[in-house]
Amino acid sequence: MRFFRKSIKEKLDKFNPTSSKGNLLNANVSTNEQMLRDQFALCNDVEFRSIPIDEYSKILLVYIDGFCDTKALDESVLKPLIFEGITRKLEQIKTISELIRLQLLPVAKVKLVTTVSEVVDEVLMGNVAFLIDGESIALIAELQSLEKRGIEEPLSETVIRGPRDGFTETLRVNTSLIRRRIRSPKLKIESLSIGEYTKTSVEILFIEGIAKDSIVEEVKKRIGQIKIDSVLGSGYLEDFIEDVPFSPFPQIQNTERPDVVCASLLEGKVAIVVDNTPFVLIVPMTFWSGLQAAEDYYERSVYMTFIRWIRFTLLNIALLFPSFYVAITTFHQQLIPTNLLISVAAAREGVPFPGVIEALMMEFMFEGLREAGIRLPKPIGSAVSIVGALVIGQAAVQAGIISAPMVIVVATTGIASFGIPRYNLGFAYRLLRFPILVLAGMLGFYGIVIGVVSILIHLINLRSFGVPYLSPVAPLSKGGFKDIFIRAPRWSMNERPGMVQQNKQRIPEGQMPSVNRGSEKK
Repeated sequence: MRFFRKSIKEKLDKFNPTSSKGNLLNANVSTNEQMLRDQFALCNDVEFRSIPIDEYSKILLVYIDGFCDTKALDESVLKPLIFEGITRKLEQIKTISELIRLQLLPVAKVKLVTTVSEVVDEVLMGNVAFLIDGESIALIAELQSLEKRGIEEPLSETVIRGPRDGFTETLRVNTSLIRRRIRSPKLKIESLSIGEYTKTSVEILFIEGIAKDSIVEEVKKRIGQIKIDSVLGSGYLEDFIEDVPFSPFPQIQNTERPDVVCASLLEGKVAIVVDNTPFVLIVPMTFWSGLQAAEDYYERSVYMTFIRWIRFTLLNIALLFPSFYVAITTFHQQLIPTNLLISVAAAREGVPFPGVIEALMMEFMFEGLREAGIRLPKPIGSAVSIVGALVIGQAAVQAGIISAPMVIVVATTGIASFGIPRYNLGFAYRLLRFPILVLAGMLGFYGIVIGVVSILIHLINLRSFGVPYLSPVAPLSKGGFKDIFIRAPRWSMNERPGMVQQNKQRIPEGQMPSVNRGSEKK
């Protein structure tokens, strides 16, 4: 053992000449234990276990009960240390820590740290720290054991045809789902830790050679500048890194689907994976990506082109239908056919409120029912929202407070808003519906035009990580139209869409199926 102490002292004098400075670990394990106990004061779940080596030395294990894999700790660490000892091959080993690292720790990941703060951080991550008497370093063995949810189908992005796996709250499971689909060393993953207290792991994913370096560096810069006490979900980061915080339109896409993330990475975008949340952020986001669903790329192009046109129609209905109804019944009755005008007038007879107040009341009620259906427990949420809408709507019409055509208009608008694939983009349209409705009640069609033009001006000037929000439509890029208003066949989308990649070529030309291919084989 004297040989060990001499070699340790010589090595430490070279490695750490200023061991008394700062919060570096001490060569005395009892001193290190006291410093760690001070750090973990009143933390009853932190375990300190001392194992004597001989009459001169001991090994101290520090871990959190319930956070590390105690079964692996018993089998891989404690059993060899207690029953097998450290007497083997002493002539090849110069330090006790090296002996443990090379001989007695069958653990995939082992590393050395030199400061108390590093030991504290590693223990709080679920790892086990080994402090050896006579050495001012600590050995860290990754023996995390976290309870985690199984991989399930995402509830917010269901598909008829497509993969059924979704992200979970475990960071490494999420990155493995992405790596499983993109098996290339060019998929880069860079790690950060954010949050003074939570120290949440955040990883930035991009494909080298496809993603623009300027966008990758901008993402790293914005995330690296965040100073916050806690990060409990990806939404915490979203507030700090978006370009225009007060815009109603989302500038960062979030998804629970690994295939959506992989498709975005292959287009040159950057993904941000945050620990403890199943929602992965994708930047930059464009307006058109908010209207695209995962299933668009698993069905035939003819079908999906038709569905996309239905979505564009529903988008306009969700934004303008109540405003159009209020404007045409209040200011522009001459545009309504006579028979329809008589029917609407008869339905509105006896209604005490003007059209705009009537519409606002119904819209607020519909949004309240929608929110109640989401927040209530699942077994009763849908029942309350459906029964509430039927009962309140029917009662309001019979009482003469609301006209029947207004109920139809608001219900149609609500159904149309459900046709927008991305929830956050749909929320933007639900929010903008109210100011346009007020403008329509004040100025008629002129108010609607003012509202729509204002929204278009805002969208044209909006940026997401420097990329125009309406690209490739504004600025115009003809190649991008193959995946905007239509969903072209896969073999015809030769270039990656948008302005975020440095390698545009995606599919070689000349792969269109031949009409006479079957007859040629014969």
